[in-house]
Amino acid sequence: MKTRDETLGMWLGVLGVAFFAVTLPATRLATGTQAAPQLSPWFVTLGRAALAGGLSAIFLVATRAPMPRPHHWRPLAMAVLGNAIGYPLLLAYALRVVSASHAAVITALLPLVTAACAAWVLHQRARLGFWLCAFAGSALVVVFSVLRASGHGAGFGFEWADLLLVIAVFAASLGYIYGAQVTPELGAERVICWVCVMALPVTLPGTLLLWPQQPVAASAWIGFVYVGVFSMWVGFFAWYRGLAMGGALRVSQTQLLQPFLSILAAVPLLGEPLDIVTLGFAAAVVATVMAGKKLSQPRTPPSALASASR
Repeated sequence: MKTRDETLGMWLGVLGVAFFAVTLPATRLATGTQAAPQLSPWFVTLGRAALAGGLSAIFLVATRAPMPRPHHWRPLAMAVLGNAIGYPLLLAYALRVVSASHAAVITALLPLVTAACAAWVLHQRARLGFWLCAFAGSALVVVFSVLRASGHGAGFGFEWADLLLVIAVFAASLGYIYGAQVTPELGAERVICWVCVMALPVTLPGTLLLWPQQPVAASAWIGFVYVGVFSMWVGFFAWYRGLAMGGALRVSQTQLLQPFLSILAAVPLLGEPLDIVTLGFAAAVVATVMAGKKLSQPRTPPSALASASR
């Protein structure tokens, strides 16, 4: 039963990552380009959290969810700071200075940092092979991002915004882990709902203040609704449940797939091309994720093997 739950947790993690992966092209639809701007990045950032907060309030009332207990508030507050406010806010500031390709090089470290945070906060341990796979997978993603940045002429050099991106990665990782910490008691759905509701005092006024005054294309509103409903809400249902069932340290490595799933989603949504190099790196990353899953399981002690053979 435990193995079945861990496998289901891995698949839920992949589902959550798939929802998150579409965030990039959906956000591009919502914000538009410099040549044809749509919704402002600040409105999209705060508005998606406010939309998820409204849905969360309805869900909590409809299901008659009890109030979190006193020991739940701290982890929930950390998830608010990390996932609802910290990560998107720091990312928005950084992207005013560096390109998206440059930022992808830094944020590609998210799976490794999440695994490290899981080991630190939740005291989860894994064999050395797992960490080698985690480093190898992260290195593949970083190399891939650097190659794409170089190919687009963006290059890779140190900017002060890099520090903001590193802090953003830690913010998101801690938010994931603290959310997973209270998921067994509150349930995955209630965790993200309480996170979004707790953020409403900041996100709702900000959304109303930044409400667009100019006409906006229908595609932009569709992208906005996606990031509010799926990226900020439904995706976390699967993600937190997956972290809790499959182990945050192991399931976190499915995030290595996110850059490649984003590229795949951008093909139909934005008409971006898909090349063989992308597919090759994606296949290599999938291999490290699967190997890491196997190596993350602790060794069976000799005594247990002997007992099983009797």
